[in-house]
Amino acid sequence: MKLRQTASSAFLFVFAASVMAQDGTIYPLEAPAEPNAIALGTGGVDGQTAPETWFRQWGDPMARNISDATLTPFLPQPGKANGAAVIVAPGGGFRWLSLGNEGWEVATALAERGIAAFVLKYRLQPTPESLDEFKESMNRPMAAPSGSSGARPRWDMSNQLEDAEAAYAMIVERAEEWGVDTKRLGMMGFSAGAGLTMHCTLNSESMDLAFIAPIYGGMGPVTVPEDAPPMFSVIASDDFLFRGQFGVIESWFEAGRPVEFHLYQNGGHGFGLGNPNRTSNRWFDAFTHWLEVNRFLAAGRK
Repeated sequence: MKLRQTASSAFLFVFAASVMAQDGTIYPLEAPAEPNAIALGTGGVDGQTAPETWFRQWGDPMARNISDATLTPFLPQPGKANGAAVIVAPGGGFRWLSLGNEGWEVATALAERGIAAFVLKYRLQPTPESLDEFKESMNRPMAAPSGSSGARPRWDMSNQLEDAEAAYAMIVERAEEWGVDTKRLGMMGFSAGAGLTMHCTLNSESMDLAFIAPIYGGMGPVTVPEDAPPMFSVIASDDFLFRGQFGVIESWFEAGRPVEFHLYQNGGHGFGLGNPNRTSNRWFDAFTHWLEVNRFLAAGRK
């Protein structure tokens, strides 16, 4: 299927590289072409001196030292488009972004289902310019993100929130051009991206998300707004972020807001659309079924 304003051949080349180096070793990677990425113009990162660079781990392309946020549309074919749309926020502990596994691949899958997808490449915490020093820094303990844990942020998330709000505003402004029904515009995030999705839900004064889908994010309790959007949540029981917690799910339920939760037997962390022979591999089908049942894929939803 050909997508309008979607992955370039350079992206596909990176995807093909996923069959290589299927281990945790970090390899340098030349930055892929991103011809359809749209600058959000939200500014840089204080103290950022190292340039944006890319690496490959577990076969997936990842970017770090992102100081200029962008939004990349993945639009379905006009005859297949249903008007629904999703902002996709990859994860990476706010120090890198897993743009292949949790960004482009997910957005492509959404577009194949007729859903317009927009990959948010948001600003990150600075990391050492040297790849060797970066590798060493990955082994150091880091502060837990706020967002879905309900805890006070251990770092300032204003950059990431500003990027998400700018992405939302751009989609609303260009909704007619992109075939988006703004009443059916939601946000999906993975790991740290799930934390950002929750942070936007709890703190943004400009985003009016129709639904949210935090995928393997923090599970701590939160204070739920009265008008919180319906939530679809996924995590595996062998994910280090789970730890037997159901706080965020209970918070949504006790607030009387719609929530669907899938706890899978296995899948670990960072499985994206799925890893071989894991029970979590069917979550994307469950998500699109949830969208359909809740009429997010149908025009005229109230």
